[in-house]
Amino acid sequence: MAAAVEPRLAVRAADVMWRFSRPHTIIGTALSVVGLYAIAAAADAATDALDLLATLVAALAVNVAIVGINQITDVDIDRINKPYLPIAAGDLTLDHAKSIVAAATVIPLAMALTQGAAETVAVAAALAVGALYSLPPARLKRFPVAASLCISGVRSLAVNLGVYAHFAGRIDPPVIALCAFVLPFSFAIAVLKDVPDIEGDRRFSIRTFSVRLGPERVKAIGLTALIAAYLGMAIPGAIALKSHAQPVVMAAGHLAALVILCVWARAADPRDHAAFTRFYMRVWALFFVEYVLVPVACLAA
Repeated sequence: MAAAVEPRLAVRAADVMWRFSRPHTIIGTALSVVGLYAIAAAADAATDALDLLATLVAALAVNVAIVGINQITDVDIDRINKPYLPIAAGDLTLDHAKSIVAAATVIPLAMALTQGAAETVAVAAALAVGALYSLPPARLKRFPVAASLCISGVRSLAVNLGVYAHFAGRIDPPVIALCAFVLPFSFAIAVLKDVPDIEGDRRFSIRTFSVRLGPERVKAIGLTALIAAYLGMAIPGAIALKSHAQPVVMAAGHLAALVILCVWARAADPRDHAAFTRFYMRVWALFFVEYVLVPVACLAA
């Protein structure tokens, strides 16, 4: 009987940890690291596979630390906006969550110190911004401009520049273009994520753009940023990177993604919590695609 119980407990623990890590962010981080490694490989500048694995472990741990801090400080808000998260649902205690976050903070910092300055700076910067976003007294998530800069800064600069510089020892043009794309894209993610959360944020005086401007206007702002990102990569990006990335792949891929985005956006009612949450997760899916599309274009060149 005990042998039958143990596998169920292991499955339950894995499920709790998976939900605690926010799967869409974990997938996005993993694809970012692997995609950047592929770009470095296309430029004949990549390190070995063991270094990729170590960097991936460190990046995923940072991701868990950042989203974990947010859940620890937002339990009451999450009970309204995201009741399925493990602390809000009562599936994970605060003490256990704090232990996970502590381990996920120490592990990547210790690993980064053995991997060089670029990764150490990237890890420390990402952890610091994540703490400032959620923890008092700063708690930058209360201020919509600062909150969006935190998210876009980590995704666009700390990840792309820090990880690629670690792999390649330099910054190549495709990564600069990727930073330029991810900056408005991650800004869009930052503002769109608050549209379904407007009820809880308003109740706890978190003055997001959605609370201040209304969900319709925020949807328009986020969509404008996404369209600008795609058009920038599809036309001037493809031309500027023609010696580093296959221009047809760049242009066709980004224009196709833009069409899909617009189709999804038309069906996304910002007043419908479930429908807009689906749209938001589809935007994340397009983020995943970017870290496949650009490396493929670089390898095709």
